[in-house]
Amino acid sequence: METLKKYNKDYYGGALMVLIGLGSIYGGLNYQIGTLSHMGPGFFPAAVGGLLAFTGVLIAIGGKTGAKEKEEGAGTHVPSSHPTGMPDMRGTICIILGILAFIFLGHYGGLLPATFAITFISALGDRKNTVKQALVLSLGMVVIAVIVFWWALQLQLPLFQWG
Repeated sequence: METLKKYNKDYYGGALMVLIGLGSIYGGLNYQIGTLSHMGPGFFPAAVGGLLAFTGVLIAIGGKTGAKEKEEGAGTHVPSSHPTGMPDMRGTICIILGILAFIFLGHYGGLLPATFAITFISALGDRKNTVKQALVLSLGMVVIAVIVFWWALQLQLPLFQWG
């Protein structure tokens, strides 16, 4: 049991991401991969799985080194909760509301209002963000969404629509 205490939740979360990424690569290999200019149906799951596995490795490494640093500075951890002992739910609520706003506005309003809403509402979930920072971030994400999804990928979601 002493060995298990040496690793923190980031280590196990990273390991889980590696497993999911490898599973996605394996699933993608069951289809034709293709090339960058002529991508097959297995290209995207394999590419995303590779990125997920790589990110998981980085998180697991950070989790393991973070556990060592935590051992050295034991007793300095401050829990992220309210003074009442309840966990801080602001981030969770804002992300869920942002996703719901994206679904609703994507269907009835188009790509621009949906992208703005999910970014703005989710950004307000972080107590360090101001309304101005959330606004700037949202406008930047709208520009990126237009360039990537509407112009480059020619996604069939209109920029604006009413109803």
